Amino acid sequence: MSRHGQVRESSQLQRRLESLNTARELAEGVLPDPDLQSVYDVLERATSRRSLSAGHTVVGFFGATGSGKSSLFNAVSGSDLATATARRPTTSAPLAGIWGEEGSGPLLDWLDVKERHTLPPVPGLADENSGLVLLDLPDFDSTRVENREIVQRMVGMVDVLVWVLDPQKYADAAVHNDFLRPMASHGAVTLVVLNQVDKLNAADAAAVMVSLEGILARDGLGKIRVLSASALTGDGVQTLRAAIRNVVVQRQATTQRLSADVTKAAAELARASGEGEARGIKGSAKARLASELSTAANVPVVVDAVQRSFTRESAKRTGWPVTRWLLRFRPDPLRRLNLGRDDTKPELSRTSLPPAGAPERARTDAAVRDFADEASAGAPGPWRAAIRSVAREGREQLPDALDQAIAGTDLKAGKRPLWWILFNTLQWIALLLAVGGLGWLGVLAVLGYFQMPVPEVPRTEGWPWPTLMVAGGVVLGIVLAITGRILGGWAARVRASGAAKRLKAAVAAVAEQRIVEPVGVEITRLKAFNAALKAARSG
Repeated sequence: MSRHGQVRESSQLQRRLESLNTARELAEGVLPDPDLQSVYDVLERATSRRSLSAGHTVVGFFGATGSGKSSLFNAVSGSDLATATARRPTTSAPLAGIWGEEGSGPLLDWLDVKERHTLPPVPGLADENSGLVLLDLPDFDSTRVENREIVQRMVGMVDVLVWVLDPQKYADAAVHNDFLRPMASHGAVTLVVLNQVDKLNAADAAAVMVSLEGILARDGLGKIRVLSASALTGDGVQTLRAAIRNVVVQRQATTQRLSADVTKAAAELARASGEGEARGIKGSAKARLASELSTAANVPVVVDAVQRSFTRESAKRTGWPVTRWLLRFRPDPLRRLNLGRDDTKPELSRTSLPPAGAPERARTDAAVRDFADEASAGAPGPWRAAIRSVAREGREQLPDALDQAIAGTDLKAGKRPLWWILFNTLQWIALLLAVGGLGWLGVLAVLGYFQMPVPEVPRTEGWPWPTLMVAGGVVLGIVLAITGRILGGWAARVRASGAAKRLKAAVAAVAEQRIVEPVGVEITRLKAFNAALKAARSG
C-alpha cells in the first residue's frame, strides 16, 4: 500500500478509536462494567501498540500440543530456535525470531517476550531489515495455567495470528470455541495452516481441507486463507512464507489488527446495549406529567383557597361597615395554608398543605413512570432502565420541591383592586349619611321631648331630609354590599384563574428540572452513544 493509503487508514483507525472511546464513556453507569472494561482494554492496547514501532509486524504461531507448531516455526524461519535445546520439549515461554532488530526492543518489552533472536535473511520470507517478528508461543491447550494465560494475552496483542492445526485435532472444539470463533472479525489478519499433511494421502488431505474450511465457515471465518504444510517434508512452507511476507510488505497488519479489535469491541458493546432509539419527549407527555403533578401537589386546594380568600377580603373591603368587622372572626384560607404572606423568603418558606397520602403518592409515581416509559419507548433495555432510574431519582425529590415551588409562587394576595377603594369610600359616605340623618332626627326628637320649639326641616316630595338621609344611607350601603359581593365573586374567580396558571407553571418548572431534563439528558446520551458506536463500527 502507498504511503498516502497508510496515512488514510491510520487516520480512519484513529477516528474509530475515538468514537469507540466516546461510546464507552457515554455508556458508563448504563452497561455492565465488564463490557466497558473489555472496551477499555482494547483502547489501551491500541494506544500502546500504535505508540510502538510501526515498522515491525508481529506474527504469532498458535497451536495445540502435538500440532507441530514449533517445528513449523523452525521450518518457516529457517532456524532451529524452537528445538535448540532438549529443555524445551514443549513451548513454555514466547520465543521471538527477528528480522530488523532496530526499534523492536520496546515492542517486545510490551509483548513481554524475553527470549529474542536476530535471524539472517530467509528467501521468500524476510531480509535483515524487513521488520518481521515471528513468535513461537506456548500451546493453547497446555495443562499449565500460566501457558494458557500467555496464549490468551498474545491472541489480543500480536498483529497477525497463524493457527497451526493438525489432521487429528483440527476440529477440536477448544480451538474453535475458545479462539477462532471469538476472533471471527479478525479474518484479515488470520492464517490457518493444516500442518503434518505428510501423514495423509492426497485424497484424505483434500477431504480434511474441505472439512476444515467448512468448520471455519461456520465459525465466521469463511473468507480467510487456509494453507496446508508439512514441517517434516517442507511441503507448503514456501507458500506460508510468501503469505507472511505479503502481509509484512503491505504494512497493513497492525492497522488491520487494531481495526478488527475495534470492530469486535464495538460489536460486543452493541450486543450489551441492544439496538434502538428512544421515542423522545413529546409536548403532550410533558403536559400530562405537569397536570398529574399539579393535582397530586394540591394545586386545586390552593386555587380554591385563593378564591375564598379574595372573596373574604373583598367583603371586608366593600361590605357594610356596620357588619363587616364580623368577617375578622373567619380565618383567611390562604393564611391557614401558610400562603399569601409578603414577609417570608420564597426559598425558605413552606406551606401547611396536608402531606401527600397514599393516593397522591401513587398518582405521582404513576405519572412519573408513565412519562419515563413513553419517553424511553424503543430504547434498548439497559438504556430504558437508566431512563427510568433517573426518573425515579427525580421522583424522590418532588414532594419538597413542589411544596417549595407552591410556597414561592406569587398568588397576588397583597394586590388590592382600585374598585375596593371606591366602594369602601362610598360605603363610609353612605354610613355617614345614615348616621347624619339619625343624628338630625335625634336632635328633633329631643327638642320635641322637652317641649322646645322644633324647627321646620326641609322636605323633598313631602319626605323630610333626615328621613331621606337615613333611608338613602342604608339603601346605598346595602346596594353597594350586594354589588360588591357580585363583583367580588367574579374578581375572585379571575384571581383564582391567574393563580392556577402560575401554580401550574411552577409545578411544570419543577417537573422540567427534576424529571424532564434528566430524562432528556439520558435520551440524548443514548442518541450520542448510538452515533459514536455507528462511527466506531464503520470500518
